[in-house]
Amino acid sequence: MTQAHPHGDELLKPHTSRTTAAGHPSPLGATPAFGGVNFALYSAHATAVFLLLYDAADENPTDVIALDGPAEGTWHVHVDGVRPGQLYAYRVDGPYEPAAGLRFNPAKVVLDPYAKAVTGKFRNVDNLLLAYDPTAGTAELTLDQRDSSSVVPKAVVVDDDAFDWRGDTAPDLALEELIIYEVHAKGFTAHPSSGVGAPGTYLGFIEKIPYLVELGINAVELLPLHEYYVDDFLVDRGLTNYWGYNSIGFFAPESSYATGTSPGYQVDEFKTLVRELHAAGIKVILDVVFNHSGEGNEMGPTMSLRGIDNPSYYLLTGSDDEPGRYYMNFSGCGNTLDFSSPAVISLVLDSLRYWVQQMHVDGFRFDLAAVLGRAGDNDGFEAHAPFFEAVRSDPVLAQSVLIAEPWDTGTYQVGNFPLGWSEWNGRFRDTMRRFVKGDDGQLPDLGRRLTGSADLYADDGRTAYNSINFITCHDGFTLNDLVSFDTKHNEANGEQNRDGSDDNNSWNCGVEGDTDDHEITFLRRQLVKNHLCRLLFSAGTPMLLGGDEFLRTQHGNNNAYCQDNEISWFDWDLVERNRDILEFAKRAISLTRRFKTLQHAKYVLGANNDAGLVDELTWFGPDGNLPDWSNPHAHTLCFQLDTADAVPHAGISSLYLILNADHQNAWIVLPQLTDGQSWYRVVDTSLPAGEDFADPGSEVLVDPDDHYLASARAAVILAARA
Repeated sequence: MTQAHPHGDELLKPHTSRTTAAGHPSPLGATPAFGGVNFALYSAHATAVFLLLYDAADENPTDVIALDGPAEGTWHVHVDGVRPGQLYAYRVDGPYEPAAGLRFNPAKVVLDPYAKAVTGKFRNVDNLLLAYDPTAGTAELTLDQRDSSSVVPKAVVVDDDAFDWRGDTAPDLALEELIIYEVHAKGFTAHPSSGVGAPGTYLGFIEKIPYLVELGINAVELLPLHEYYVDDFLVDRGLTNYWGYNSIGFFAPESSYATGTSPGYQVDEFKTLVRELHAAGIKVILDVVFNHSGEGNEMGPTMSLRGIDNPSYYLLTGSDDEPGRYYMNFSGCGNTLDFSSPAVISLVLDSLRYWVQQMHVDGFRFDLAAVLGRAGDNDGFEAHAPFFEAVRSDPVLAQSVLIAEPWDTGTYQVGNFPLGWSEWNGRFRDTMRRFVKGDDGQLPDLGRRLTGSADLYADDGRTAYNSINFITCHDGFTLNDLVSFDTKHNEANGEQNRDGSDDNNSWNCGVEGDTDDHEITFLRRQLVKNHLCRLLFSAGTPMLLGGDEFLRTQHGNNNAYCQDNEISWFDWDLVERNRDILEFAKRAISLTRRFKTLQHAKYVLGANNDAGLVDELTWFGPDGNLPDWSNPHAHTLCFQLDTADAVPHAGISSLYLILNADHQNAWIVLPQLTDGQSWYRVVDTSLPAGEDFADPGSEVLVDPDDHYLASARAAVILAARA
């Protein structure tokens, strides 16, 4: 049933004193040109579109201008005299037929999907963002005719060419050279202990760049920075959408992380952060959320896409009588963007190109990226889906770092993304966690993960560094909590600890949470160092969760998405308290630079860990023979790496890695050496701080040199040299 709109009232009555012309349908968005601004908005199903101009976000519009169109679905107008900094929004008219997927309501002001900046946060005050009347008792079927303009932030016209990049160029680093640091742009410096001038901001982040350089980081993966919406249920609990996985503007940097007050200030401040990271030799990778928008399901707010052209942007479903009333929900967040739709593919490609060309971003990590490979309402995943083919043929994006989170709520696609894409390797995470805590039957998969996951990436021409290896990430326990808690402790989220994963493969070492027991705290630190070794010395591209290097804790919360407070923020006082772990991490990162065989794999091992394919790696069991891969109770694995491709390294010809996850010490028979060489200890995580990692040239001689007693739950690296 189509419901009538209040077409005759003042909301849709054009009025302006400005000179206007038809303008152009391309490019979409607000583009300064020819003494004014060209405005273009895509809506294939609208019957009329009105541009609203504002002097201030909380005032009534000064101008209401009807757009020309549609030209192949695009509405457009050129307005003379408008300058960068101008605030604007839209009203879009058309039928309100929820059963058919049409949800136009011109009483609801909507944000341009191509907005380059937004004046602030959306807030659903008095339910004004809802296109329907929640008091009518007919679900979302009854139109709400109240004007939402007063609670809607406005888009800002931005001059993309005004910023002084000062000759900025991206660091010339290949993917296999990267040490990625996953970090929240606000949480990095929001804690009072950060000591920066503007805590929790883009500019505050800049003050911590020297710390990243000293650690050895050359790429940051920033949690989502698109302008996002805070869900009503979080507001009701006094919480917020801290992680930002709820985008409402795919071109606009998050406004709350900036310090300025003039319209569009967040754009310049984000660009300044990128420029300074590049100057320090650090690449910038953005975590982007294109699988859904912040508008939620059919009961959610109307802020942008829903009110502009709902059927063109979302995957819709329903019954025979109501074929478009509901939203498919492969994201778990209420809706899913339709990647079989040209409008969606164009929107996402334009967004990605904008962040590369205008914001100088070096790459992207795609949240729940399996959605990108769905075609229409197809439940399956296609590696040659239209979006992937479009990216592959795009000359700008094909040169960018492309990282997939290779799953969504309905499918797990690790190893199945197309050529040119890297993936978060969830198999690496799970196997390393299980092995370190001593689970049975891990040796075969451990061998595959250590050597670049050839079983996942070799068959389609990808290499080991397309495996983004990680032990922890923002979603789950921190590394400290992984060895301190058996179960999640998410009570602060207000969901009676029901949220978050119960499958953590964690081990508390005998006591849940904090303890003063010296033996337990020593063991936990040892296990942390074991995890750092496996992360940094495995073939592939390592990603370190920010703060793990100094034992940042969330006190057992493994789903801190809504905790914009000290649960999530970096407590910089921990740097000195856990200096030993930080120094170990620095040395481990440095070692990967010293020996390229630890940095990435030039070889591919077979699915059965057949080292006969290569000369660079040889597997061993504790007894010096081949490992017993079929023994489920084997918890110790050794391998020798040739270091012929290393930078100058004091005559070291090979490395021998001992990974002992057994609860008992292991007697390790060492390979015999020739040419006057001996084995020297580089790393032993069971030793006290200061002895656990030897500096180059000060390695400790193994005497006698035919065996090594590896302590229980220890990781050891030996070096062969004269």
